[in-house]
Amino acid sequence: MAPAAVLEKAEEDQLNDDRLRSTECVDRLTLLRSMPEAPLECQVCVVGAGPAGLMLACNLGRWGINVEVVDDRADQTPVGRADGLQPKTIETFRQMRLADPLLQRGVRVYDISFWRSTADEPLRRLGREIHYPPIIDVLDPYLLLVHQGVIESLFIEDLKKRGIKVRRNTAFDSYSVCDNKAGPLQINCRANVTQDRKTVLAQYLVGCDGAHSRVRKSIPDAKPVGMSQPSVWGVLDGELETNFPDIWSKSLVYSQELGSILIIPRERNMTRFYIELKGGPKADKTQFGQEFVMQRAREIMAPFEVGWKYIEWFGRYQIGQRVASRFCDNHLRAFLAGDASHTHSPKAAQGMNTSMHDAWNLCWKLNLAVRGLAKESLLQSYEEERRKIALDLVNFDYEHANQIAGGDSAALAENFKTNVRFISGIGVEYGENAINMMEPQSWVMGEAKPGCLLPPAKVTRYLDSNPVDVQLDIPMLGQFRIYLLMWDVHQSHIFLDTFCQAIASKDSLVSQLSAAASISYAKQPRTPAPEDIYLRPERYTAVSHLFTFALITTMPKDEIEITDLPALFQDSRWTFYLDDVPQLDTRASLCTNKWLGSLGPGEVAIVNVRPDGYVGSIGRWDSSIDDAGEDAARWLDSYYDRFLQVPAPSASPSGTGVGGGGGLS
Repeated sequence: MAPAAVLEKAEEDQLNDDRLRSTECVDRLTLLRSMPEAPLECQVCVVGAGPAGLMLACNLGRWGINVEVVDDRADQTPVGRADGLQPKTIETFRQMRLADPLLQRGVRVYDISFWRSTADEPLRRLGREIHYPPIIDVLDPYLLLVHQGVIESLFIEDLKKRGIKVRRNTAFDSYSVCDNKAGPLQINCRANVTQDRKTVLAQYLVGCDGAHSRVRKSIPDAKPVGMSQPSVWGVLDGELETNFPDIWSKSLVYSQELGSILIIPRERNMTRFYIELKGGPKADKTQFGQEFVMQRAREIMAPFEVGWKYIEWFGRYQIGQRVASRFCDNHLRAFLAGDASHTHSPKAAQGMNTSMHDAWNLCWKLNLAVRGLAKESLLQSYEEERRKIALDLVNFDYEHANQIAGGDSAALAENFKTNVRFISGIGVEYGENAINMMEPQSWVMGEAKPGCLLPPAKVTRYLDSNPVDVQLDIPMLGQFRIYLLMWDVHQSHIFLDTFCQAIASKDSLVSQLSAAASISYAKQPRTPAPEDIYLRPERYTAVSHLFTFALITTMPKDEIEITDLPALFQDSRWTFYLDDVPQLDTRASLCTNKWLGSLGPGEVAIVNVRPDGYVGSIGRWDSSIDDAGEDAARWLDSYYDRFLQVPAPSASPSGTGVGGGGGLS
């Protein structure tokens, strides 16, 4: 574009900005919509198409939310960057039914080895450790190495199936909130090399645009707080020629004189080296080029030979540990996730995992907010929960990175053991808030605890006698899961009957919420995909679009029929489970015992599980007491009343009208 044309365009843009600022919110929206290029309109605008942004958009798109994804890059990540998936992240992909391609392509790392050399002693192995010892209870006890671009491709393909495409070469510039706070956000972008103005009108904005996030800079007081370390590290991805014996294990190699190398096996026969650049050129860090880094790696690995058939990616970075002072704006309309909200070293394989779990935590809350079903407390819980995790991560990373640089294998191994639950993802725990209702300690005797992930357990699905992982069997549909556990259904039949009658009554909040959700999903349904013909999501929405009810009992199959159950659980037949295969469990335990510790012969327990797989609340009742079923229904209402609401029709978001209607029956 010629300079004169650029100047003319800038003057025109300035004139439009002045016109918009001088009008009221409603008039401004009318003016925007009347311009030659009308604004894009959506319910959620996601800035950044990395793992966090795509995880968020993918789930929102599946649930029928109108989402736009903008990214300033011309294409997805081609090489390099993040590559490690922790056990909890693998479980998350299993819940989304996206794990198989990653498991087929990735390299599984089960152990870590420690090597050291000093001025007096040559390089030698100090020992090996199991990466994820049996102390942590996971289905996938390994680190899965797979390139970030593969993960992005997986999400992008899933979005395409639902008619959603990433808008490339589109950079976020700024956003503004209407004066009345209820109108849409005006999100201003610039597109292509011509810097064309693009305007997006959205109910919510999420910045997943990296460490130098422009969205973060647009949120008042959302400043990154922390510090940078003085050390510089180089990263090399490539196919090696070497006689080093532990090249297919995760390995830490420490040279007292020259620094450390963290070795990570990769897919496609590649290996990643993180190389500490210690004692090299001081004045100009740009002198740490690829050849210098390769030579430093050879020196640290001596006497072993190291060569490269090819280098796919080279990078260089300085460690910075920072957490944004805020993860959302004052109006709960703009949010931050991923590197936009926290940064740290890559050497514990946490960055991409934590970023995607930011999005995993936020996506279901935004879905309910868009549909008018969320109270303010639900959106507030995002910053409460994820900022705590970011602070925990930065504190751990500071110690972990320093111990890698220091080469003390004993201290590093001890630090890893101390933090192994957190590193794996299953130890990421939330505190008490609106959606985590802490119960009396005497009630929470097992491994299922509010604010914690639901532990893995094996049960038999009644309908087809298939042994299943109960925490994964219900697909991620944005619903809450309500598990009822009891030893004998016949013994507790009065409890079940009165419980079902109470939650189906017109006064029940659970029933009212289900009616509102039913109307919302009728007007704005989940977006189907070809795989649905196999996955059959309708099995889990037969009773409610907001809640899936599940029943777990230890009774033998030949002692009970589906017709013995109340109508609500007959309609929930695909989530009726027999707790009878402890030999298949990771701990050789019954699900009931693992989750609850113990359960009395006539006792009934209810475990509320949030859409992201975290336990929200646990209750117990003696089924022999006459009004126990009604009491359990009231308890259920009181829990969901903390953060959900039945929206008035006039308050429904555009395109997602909800109101009255038939509840549970």
